[in-house]
Amino acid sequence: QVQLVESGGGLVQAGGSLRLSCAASGRTFSSIAMGWFRQAPGKEREFVAAISWSGGSTVYADSVKGRFTISRDNAKNTVYLQMNSLKPEDTFVYYCAASKVLFSRVPGQRVYEYNYWGQGTQVTVAS
Repeated sequence: QVQLVESGGGLVQAGGSLRLSCAASGRTFSSIAMGWFRQAPGKEREFVAAISWSGGSTVYADSVKGRFTISRDNAKNTVYLQMNSLKPEDTFVYYCAASKVLFSRVPGQRVYEYNYWGQGTQVTVAS
C-alpha cells in the first residue's frame, strides 16, 4: 500500500513557476514508477509526466515538454514536478500517482497503469 500527499499548488501569473511535491509512504517507493496527471472539472484525467523507479527514464506530454521537469528523490520518498513558463491552459488539479509494478523500465502514461493516487493540488495560472 502506498499513500501519496501532494503539495505546492497555488495561484501564479502566466510565465511564472511552481514546484509540486508528492510525498509517499510505503517501502516500495524506490522500486516503482511515479506519474503526474491533471484534470479539469468534468473532464478526463490527462497524463503530464512520469518517471521510472530509478529516475533514469522520463516521459512527458507534448503540451508540457520543455517547460515541466519530473524528478524524484528516493531517499526522501518524494517525487517533484517543476513547472516553468506556466500558461493559463495549465490550470488544473494536479494528481500524483504511483504504479504497483516493481522495476518497470518504462514509466506508464495511462491512468490504468497507476494504482495509487493522491488527493490532488490545485494549480491556477492567471493571465
